Amino acid sequence: MKATLLSSLVVCGALAAPLSVQAEEGGMTEAGRQIFNHNCTACHSLEPSKNTFGPSLIGIVGRQAASMPRFSYSDAMKDSGLTWTEDNLRKWISDNDALVPGTRMRHVSITDQAQQDYLISFLRSLK
Repeated sequence: MKATLLSSLVVCGALAAPLSVQAEEGGMTEAGRQIFNHNCTACHSLEPSKNTFGPSLIGIVGRQAASMPRFSYSDAMKDSGLTWTEDNLRKWISDNDALVPGTRMRHVSITDQAQQDYLISFLRSLK
């Protein structure tokens, strides 16, 4: 009986770990959505084919910079050669002017590591 109970607890613990990771990621994504709503929605759309003052950010993670159709990018952004990796997104949201001098995007400056993590988690979810 003890062995069966112990096996059950081990299995339950193994199942709970992935669920808690999912819950944590979901919480990070939701926190990132709030940061996005506060800092980014004035200029960026969450619709795949709708650009506003800035390009749509659907599918941004892993995308080449200056590659959204029907958006007029600055020459600096077109010439940047960037791919929007998580590392480059982190640099961009902390100091976009330093990463791409001459960009037309206003300086946002989200320098808090946790807020960056949350926002990047949200951006990863945009597919």
